[in-house]
Amino acid sequence: MLRGLIILALAATASSALAEPRLASPFSDHAVLQRGRPIPVWGTADPGERVTVALGEASRTATADRRGAWRVELPAQAAGGAFDLTVTSDSGRSAATDILVGDVWLCSGQSNMEMTVAQSLSGYNESQGAEDPRLRILTVPHLIASGPQGDFAGPVAWQPVSPASVGGFSAACYYMARELRRSQDVPIGAIASSWGGTPIRTWMDDRAAAATLADDYRQLELFRHDPAAANRAFGDRWSAWWREVSGDAEGSEPWNASERLQWTPVPQMSLWEEWGNPRFAEFNGMMWMRKRFTLTPEEAAAGGTLSLGVIDDNDETFVNGTAVGGTYSWEASRDYPVGPGVLRAGENEILVNVLDAWGGGGLAGPAERIRLTLADGTAKPLGDGWEYSVVTPTPGTPPAAPWIAPMGLTALYHAMIAPLRDYGLTGAAWYQGETDVELPGSYADRLAAMMAGWRRQFGQPELPFLIVSLANFGEPATRPVESGWAALRDQQRLAAARDPHVDLVVAMDLGERLDIHPANKTELGRRLARAARHLAYGSDRGAGPEIASARRTAEGIRLEFTGVAGSLRTWSGPRALAFELCAETQESCRFADAVASGTSVLLADDGRPATRIRYAWAEAPVTNLYDEDSVPVGPFEVPIE
Repeated sequence: MLRGLIILALAATASSALAEPRLASPFSDHAVLQRGRPIPVWGTADPGERVTVALGEASRTATADRRGAWRVELPAQAAGGAFDLTVTSDSGRSAATDILVGDVWLCSGQSNMEMTVAQSLSGYNESQGAEDPRLRILTVPHLIASGPQGDFAGPVAWQPVSPASVGGFSAACYYMARELRRSQDVPIGAIASSWGGTPIRTWMDDRAAAATLADDYRQLELFRHDPAAANRAFGDRWSAWWREVSGDAEGSEPWNASERLQWTPVPQMSLWEEWGNPRFAEFNGMMWMRKRFTLTPEEAAAGGTLSLGVIDDNDETFVNGTAVGGTYSWEASRDYPVGPGVLRAGENEILVNVLDAWGGGGLAGPAERIRLTLADGTAKPLGDGWEYSVVTPTPGTPPAAPWIAPMGLTALYHAMIAPLRDYGLTGAAWYQGETDVELPGSYADRLAAMMAGWRRQFGQPELPFLIVSLANFGEPATRPVESGWAALRDQQRLAAARDPHVDLVVAMDLGERLDIHPANKTELGRRLARAARHLAYGSDRGAGPEIASARRTAEGIRLEFTGVAGSLRTWSGPRALAFELCAETQESCRFADAVASGTSVLLADDGRPATRIRYAWAEAPVTNLYDEDSVPVGPFEVPIE
């Protein structure tokens, strides 16, 4: 009997050791591989095992390393297919079927790139008419990682475009790819890897983050080695921000002197919109929330983990005046280690700063999820007896810890871009920036660093990037104003102007004044495809008109534009709207009379001091200047030469 069990165990061990080789997840059935360049393929097998990878008539061999990873590079192929992609070894065979060779585009960003065909304008009709077996799509799920991943941790699979598959795919990416299928007549693969509400820093690789956000990156490195020390250090930074915006002296802040605030009992442990208080039915703002509890000397000495459940959106949490953690997420549970030196015998105090920017806000509950779990596994319930104090007025957006997922440095890059490794691409489309509005530092520098990092990864130093300039959103301006959205758009323009392999795609006329997610992704896709044809396929039609210069002449101030299809035209009137003459200060800016002719615009010089020109400088500018392809002139600020 025993001998039989040993034989069965040895057989099971031998079977697991001789697992069949596997292709990495990007190489699923229906995949599109990049034409015209060597085709890298990778996967796993038993360590030391020799594998043969074949695509059509081409094949290469490799040996799995000690971790079981292998990689080959198949020769370049022309557009075509379908093929089988196989990997074989002594232990078995795996295959991906119906493989095409064509052009592959990567689409990434935040919610406006993530917005699906089904959510977009005429989404149902567009989905019902989608049927193209040579247009393939792949969506990367939301994933987070602290370091580069060799494969996706969640399921990914290529799908041919059909009414059943396209509704949940990125609308901007699909409409661009559909246009390219029509104009290029080759198989097209579109990869969508996006996450709503995320800043650019989370899409950077480590080198880009270290170069452009050095202080944050040093804190991230500390967190990777000592989370408690990093949370304390970030708490100092957060505390300095609070003192600056509140005027509190050191030692008198709420986490050190909570009795200074007016406290009201929390009626129930839920989002504050559910409290039944009309004041909070649609409240978006900041609160302090407090809970006091007692511990024995033995419990305090043990330390533990503080669990607060989901908090919507942003929290910074203190225990007895020490910062123990903070997260920016409307869906992540907060579980913060609390060292024994932080807890104390007798009365303890939890103080949570909660900032809600949209939708529901506060500690979501239920009460059972809120507890302190001691080192020995004992759980102390903390769901009852909370109090709140509203912060009025809301002091702005606090800093976010660089390790907060999904907002932290590199977190989404490692999980949602790095697993693509050097998968062949024709280009990338990037639609992001809303979350970076008003953040300090140069967005243009961050964008340039991010693009450089992706180009390094994919082994394509001149990989084309299409950058979508932010759409209009917010109140129209009746006078010249400062605008964070306009400043971000101008940073996007500068990044594109500095890089010959980048085109800027203007969307400021496609937005919705009351909706940050404009539905007209069809026209956006058309403009993206036009830019793609320029950068990747040699078309002489660029992304659209671009400001080249502003010079004083005897007639006035003349602005010259490049990239104009035909000539500039003003819609619904003879004058071009939204031009401003400015001197050094915001107060000096005034609207200017402007007339378009050919590829230039002439501004009337009013004789007052002017050193720069601004155009469409508002969250939701009203403009009417287009070229003959109906592509608008985008926002800018330039000096007068």
